[in-house]
Amino acid sequence: MSETTASQARVVRNDDKNRYDIYYGDELAGFAEYIERGNDTDFVHTEIDDAFGGKGLGSKLARYAVEDVIARGRTITPHCPFIRGWLDKHPEFDAHVVGKGIPG
Repeated sequence: MSETTASQARVVRNDDKNRYDIYYGDELAGFAEYIERGNDTDFVHTEIDDAFGGKGLGSKLARYAVEDVIARGRTITPHCPFIRGWLDKHPEFDAHVVGKGIPG
């Protein structure tokens, strides 16, 4: 991802909608929806608008969401195929994932 692209993208946790939103400039480019149960955050769906494809926004969104969940002391259940695939490529987060570092 180029510096320009990275600087134009920002992620925010949207508690009202139970999702993480990623913005490219001022436009909503995508989101990762979750359900919170007890101490677990279950990622259920991630979407990046086709107009913003190829900019690395999905990976930026996944990293921010995963790191935020961990920083809040929560575990992760990745039912969303995109988040699950991203986590498979980043084993450094396994200790926080149900079914990997945490028994399922």
